[in-house]
Amino acid sequence: MGPRLPGGTGAGRTEEFEDLRPLLFSIAYRILGSVSEAEDAVQETWLRYQTSSTQPRSLKAFLSATVTRISIDTLRSARVQREEYVGHWFPEPLLTDPYEDPARSAELADSLSMAALLLLERLSPLERAVFVLREVFLFGFPEIASAVGRSEAACRQLAVRARRHMDEGRPRFEADLQERQELAGRFFDALKEGDVEGLRELLAADVQLIGDDGGKVPMLAKVVTGGDTVARLLATILPMLMRVDVTVEPHQVNGQPGAIFRDRDDKVLNTWALDVLDGQIQTIRSVSNPDKLGHLGPVADAWAVNREANRARRSAD
Repeated sequence: MGPRLPGGTGAGRTEEFEDLRPLLFSIAYRILGSVSEAEDAVQETWLRYQTSSTQPRSLKAFLSATVTRISIDTLRSARVQREEYVGHWFPEPLLTDPYEDPARSAELADSLSMAALLLLERLSPLERAVFVLREVFLFGFPEIASAVGRSEAACRQLAVRARRHMDEGRPRFEADLQERQELAGRFFDALKEGDVEGLRELLAADVQLIGDDGGKVPMLAKVVTGGDTVARLLATILPMLMRVDVTVEPHQVNGQPGAIFRDRDDKVLNTWALDVLDGQIQTIRSVSNPDKLGHLGPVADAWAVNREANRARRSAD
């Protein structure tokens, strides 16, 4: 989440801001789909609060509105870059959501999923912000109207439109996260063993393996479809990577079962996030663009790992 902010206007004001930082980051990340941009939005929110001469009546409402407006402006400027992006664009993977609400943990996790964030990409920046504030964080329309600079009536219309678009393609997941995690555990065990049959049983017939490399690292293919094809590919590739000491670390990614792949120096190679439904894996989303992995730690040289893995394969042959 980055360093704590300096308390230039007194410890009390800094402490109040830090208490709300998890919420602010979580709002910004869902609007932007980028960890670095969300952190920048939170930092800019602090700077505006720090230089404000008045204490708002509701600090939560004031800061939430500020970070939302900053995020909307950032998203508008980023849209052209995303439209010109090489290959599939996925959000930057997030391992842990700093905002917690035990009563709504499952809803919050699902709203963070790659599938949900990709649906949000179809909305206009205003629709996206209104949907996040209303449907995810349960803000009232007076607060939302203040945040986005529109009337309450207009915000209600935006919310209806956004909800309709989201409902049309809303991702479905297994109701029980524990069941998802257990299935993912079996999947990664079969993956490490190169067990084609075990993988095939866990993959949906029309499963998709989709990668976001940004055109910057080696990729087998942008999209691989079909349970048998994906199972055979994975059962071939992972043992080859394990020969050069690539490790698979199961971990929640964007609130869903997934994994972090690391090279022998423990540097991050890529992440996977799994969509699980009806007892099978429907989609595997891989993020290997190094620009999207830096917040997770030092990033591996994927080209070097690929060359070494190919040499190991040739030697084994």
